[in-house]
Amino acid sequence: MSGKLAKAKGFKKSKPGTYLSIGTTLFGAVSVVKQAKKAKTEQDTLQMIDAVVSAAAIVTGVALLIRELRRLGDDDVLAD
Repeated sequence: MSGKLAKAKGFKKSKPGTYLSIGTTLFGAVSVVKQAKKAKTEQDTLQMIDAVVSAAAIVTGVALLIRELRRLGDDDVLAD
């Protein structure tokens, strides 16, 4: 079982795993956009603030994942 766990952790740090993480993170942006539209329609300031904070978290998360992709790319060049 620990072999499967190690393999799963390795996938998370791989390029395909990082791309999958970016995709799932961006998929979460869909719900944030819906939340923002609803907040705007209902003129709900608190809900709008929540949507903005969530959007900032998504942007930060994607930026971190992109940085990880760049590092993985640098490691690949060094391995050659």
